[in-house]
Amino acid sequence: MIEAISCGGVVIFRGKILVLYKSYRNKYEGWVLPKGTVEEGEDFKETASREVLEETGVKASIIKYVGKSQYTFNVPEDTVSKNVHWYLMMADSYYSKPQREEFFVDSGYYKYHEAYHLLKFSNEKMILEKAYNEYLSLKKNNLWGSRKYY
Repeated sequence: MIEAISCGGVVIFRGKILVLYKSYRNKYEGWVLPKGTVEEGEDFKETASREVLEETGVKASIIKYVGKSQYTFNVPEDTVSKNVHWYLMMADSYYSKPQREEFFVDSGYYKYHEAYHLLKFSNEKMILEKAYNEYLSLKKNNLWGSRKYY
């Protein structure tokens, strides 16, 4: 078994969530949240911020840690066990530019229920739900967007 760690972000701007569409050689891969592998010497927050920037072109601020998801998948030589650490993040505009080198062909901000139904993986749907509830709670308490929170 190969152990792998990634970090990613649920990026929100004006109540809408940033998602990416991946298509490899014109084959449907699905809508996903931005995430990627921890590089040597990086902490999880640095990885999440870097991966969001690389995959979407968005420089987002980390608000808080929202949890981790776990899954396994097979590669020719073994099974990979992956842990993904997720952060609630805030963007400062609707700008995004999908990273073509990683086969992302579209990106955009969607209302919660749209993003939820677009997402391909159930573990990402659960993280989105948790992060969005955190966002609503912060917003209700007038803490969303206030620098004192993070």
